[in-house]
Amino acid sequence: MDYPLGVDIAFLLLAVLAVVSAWRVFCTDSMVRASFFLLVSFIAVGVIMMLLAAVYLGVAMFFMMAVEMMVMALFMVMFMMNPAGLNPMMMVHQHRLSIGAGVAAFVVLGGVALLADFPVRPLPAGLEPVRSLGEEMLGDSMLIFESAGVVLLTTMVGVVVLASHRGRYGGAAEGSMPPGLEPGGEPAGMPEAEEGGGHHHHCH
Repeated sequence: MDYPLGVDIAFLLLAVLAVVSAWRVFCTDSMVRASFFLLVSFIAVGVIMMLLAAVYLGVAMFFMMAVEMMVMALFMVMFMMNPAGLNPMMMVHQHRLSIGAGVAAFVVLGGVALLADFPVRPLPAGLEPVRSLGEEMLGDSMLIFESAGVVLLTTMVGVVVLASHRGRYGGAAEGSMPPGLEPGGEPAGMPEAEEGGGHHHHCH
């Protein structure tokens, strides 16, 4: 099937965006930023699916990945020991194994895409592909999918409410301190006393 030149250019640009943003997931030093880079990569892949006439899968990618990445980022802000998941931290472990696995997966998938002989099966003239695909995937499970959507929405609302009123170590409006290692003791992780005595606490 021949596509217009504009579709080919858009495909190449989106492919580059998807790969670069996915690469940035492993180069950034923040879990929150990594979540949003991954969201950008998934959105680019979703648009590519729509360009290839897989409209249902492309739109499903938007909805599923947008919700998932937003929930992940909100939970990082709420619960990470690293404040808000924004402080510098190492995002990659087992570097050689990770690089080897990534290169191998890329070579295998790229080889399949370029060398495989995919069958040509034109759709019947009166078939509605989006509706038929939805019925095939969901069938009698629509209530389960709808319930899962309500649960995810409730989770996002709950995360925002909890994060806006009280942080993990205290009220967000007053700054927060980690609890002491002993009851009534100094906050854990604070620097030792400086010359002149005493600790200097700074609330952010």
